[in-house]
Amino acid sequence: MAKYVLAVDQSTQGTKALILDEAGKLLARADLPHRQIINEAGWVSHDPEEIFRNTLQVARMAAEKAGVDAAEIACMGISNQRETTVAWDRTTGKPVCDAIVWQCARAADVCAEVEKTGIGEAVRERTGIPISPYFPAAKMAWILRNVPEAAALAAEHRLGLGTVDAWLVWKLTGAYRTDYSNASRTQLFNLHTLAWDPEICAAYGLDPADLPEVTDSDAVFGKTDLGGWLPEGIPVCGVLGDSHAALFGHGCLERGMTKATYGTGSSIMMNIGTEFTASRNGLVTSLAWKYGGRVTYVMEGNLNYTGAVITWLKDSLGLIASAGETGELARQANPADATCLVPAFTGLGAPYWRSEARALICGMNRTTGRNEIVRAALESIAFQIHDVIAAMEKDTDIRLPLLRVDGGPTRNSYLMQFQSDLLSTPVSCPEAEELSGIGAGCMAGISAGLYGESVLRALRYQAYEPGMDAETRTRKLAQWRDAIGKAMA
Repeated sequence: MAKYVLAVDQSTQGTKALILDEAGKLLARADLPHRQIINEAGWVSHDPEEIFRNTLQVARMAAEKAGVDAAEIACMGISNQRETTVAWDRTTGKPVCDAIVWQCARAADVCAEVEKTGIGEAVRERTGIPISPYFPAAKMAWILRNVPEAAALAAEHRLGLGTVDAWLVWKLTGAYRTDYSNASRTQLFNLHTLAWDPEICAAYGLDPADLPEVTDSDAVFGKTDLGGWLPEGIPVCGVLGDSHAALFGHGCLERGMTKATYGTGSSIMMNIGTEFTASRNGLVTSLAWKYGGRVTYVMEGNLNYTGAVITWLKDSLGLIASAGETGELARQANPADATCLVPAFTGLGAPYWRSEARALICGMNRTTGRNEIVRAALESIAFQIHDVIAAMEKDTDIRLPLLRVDGGPTRNSYLMQFQSDLLSTPVSCPEAEELSGIGAGCMAGISAGLYGESVLRALRYQAYEPGMDAETRTRKLAQWRDAIGKAMA
């Protein structure tokens, strides 16, 4: 009987399931969106139960599309939106509130209080991350302070607190576990001792004993029958944060190999090897994974609004009917127009870390129109990624020879060419978009003995070569730096 791998990629906008064959080839994909719950204060939430229901449903949908019988599925991998934080009753399995999405900065006051204790430098040194409301530590503390049921359950050591992977693993298998990649993004995990840090947990009002067990990314987290659909349980044996899974899917197993994931936001991540290195230029250090019994570190920059800028053009401004229009509109824009857009709708992430920054459009003139604004929005994605990579090269002394990319916006040839031009570096775009799901599926398949690491070299890529002259590049970057300065002023 043929054996297939099921991979679930639970992202900010929705949940997708992939079926990979015995060679790691993608056979089918199924997607379901979930609600984006945004209140008048700008708080961003998701319904954890809706996410779990969609996970079960897309798995069946993908298998049906692939023509695969449930009994032929051998194992399961999970990649997940990172930092989004779920709290639930481990007795009943019910969430105590909606999940707080990574984009949400409602815990800014918590961060300000923790900073006043003087622990900020220790947090940065031990976890690789500066204190920020975007990470789960502050979100968990906010839940304990503002959701009475959560505080009561925590007092009885019955509260589940974790990122989306921990929620899904618990619902699927009954195991209270997270993996090293996701743990490293909580701001509670010590990257030197490779354990929850008691002092940092205490600063946020958390007990390390109440947090999930941290499990190797390629270990067996438990078995699932996916809500009774599978005749026998299969192992969940590849769990990674979505950006880490994309890095793995690209085969970035060696120091210096780098990828950028273009999604709602973006993650730019470089493999820096087996030793911790702190950033001096506004980036963070995390764990790529613990795989094959060994941890690998990464340097990373995260951006809050990249693909979401295109959604804003469509849903809020009505300038486009679909994301696919943006490339042609950008090409039609006036080359001399100097309009810049800084999408700091919820502040600026790496390498600036200015939560108080605000979005703006500047540099317009009387002839600026739809095409120029669309181009500015599209180019803002590439400008932000350029700034992160420039900081990364300073931190590591590695001149980037190639950028591997993935995510829906990489289908936009204008954006990819502009990215290569800004970086003066080739950009390599795979034919497959679903690198996060493919990476988690490949890790699960390797863990289960279905694949070898050669499966990671099977992707086919399209290359974009830099072609912009130095004068134009310098001028455009100067305009962008001026706009960023205005946004932070």
